[in-house]
Amino acid sequence: MITTFDRGGLSPPAEGSVLSVGVFDGVHLGHRAILEANVGAARSLGSVPMVVTFRSHPKLLLLGRAPRTLTTLEHRLELFARAGIGHTVVLEFDESLRELSAEGFVEEIGVRSLGVRRFVLGFDSKFGHHRQGTPEFLASLGFDVEVVPKVVVRGRPVSSTAIREAVELGDLEGACAMLGRAVTVFGRVVPGAHRGREIGFPTANLDLHHELHPPTGVYACRARILEGRFADRVLAGVTNIGFRPTVEARTSSAPHVEVHLFDFQGDLYGVNVELEFVQRLRGERRFDGIEALADQIRTDVATARTILAGPRSC
Repeated sequence: MITTFDRGGLSPPAEGSVLSVGVFDGVHLGHRAILEANVGAARSLGSVPMVVTFRSHPKLLLLGRAPRTLTTLEHRLELFARAGIGHTVVLEFDESLRELSAEGFVEEIGVRSLGVRRFVLGFDSKFGHHRQGTPEFLASLGFDVEVVPKVVVRGRPVSSTAIREAVELGDLEGACAMLGRAVTVFGRVVPGAHRGREIGFPTANLDLHHELHPPTGVYACRARILEGRFADRVLAGVTNIGFRPTVEARTSSAPHVEVHLFDFQGDLYGVNVELEFVQRLRGERRFDGIEALADQIRTDVATARTILAGPRSC
């Protein structure tokens, strides 16, 4: 997938594009329905499937605050590529973009820069100044517009807000039902204190770039290595989200995220990893010494191996 961050350097492809616009936080079932319709339309028209998204959430500028994201930009781009999108344009949602009218957005970005032949949008899509860029508005300008209806799961429309609530509550099953995939986080492996290695369970410490994650506790997980010499390998493991109360005093309000990968040896420093949460094993707690902690980790590993050897539930 091609990714462009500078809209000034864009030129429309000769075959034109099919365009979808949005933040797409989480790339959930509703978003995926839009992306699938986009790719299908592009295939039928012989055009490029394209997405316009934003580096930061527009609410940060509009309201002065933004929700904690389910997926960072890097994570979204990975999921767009997996969905078959051929080109993503990442815009900085700044004052100039905020003030750009819907008609100006369509003309400057959609037509002149991207050669749009069809828009594929969600039922509630809005863009441009005062959110006037609706599917109805585009149709009134004579554009070919496909509107993807809302997706409902368990009687509730799928939304990023609903998924954030489920993840924060630790409802992995509920979040999975709306995502259409397991709950995942995207992080870079960073150096740690090597305490896991000292007790026989080396861990990779992840910087999640502020992505939303499940509550503290220990989880059976799978880790997909996204780059480097181990790229595309999927490894089973256990993840601890917490403050490591047995081995250190709490010094931060943000928990550590560390994963012990089974039967793996290698250097992953600086590598992006997508971590999939399969099942919560237990809550984090303080143990009476390192040996007691190591015994519990052995039990966690054995339990996780059994769970991960079984059929996927999400």
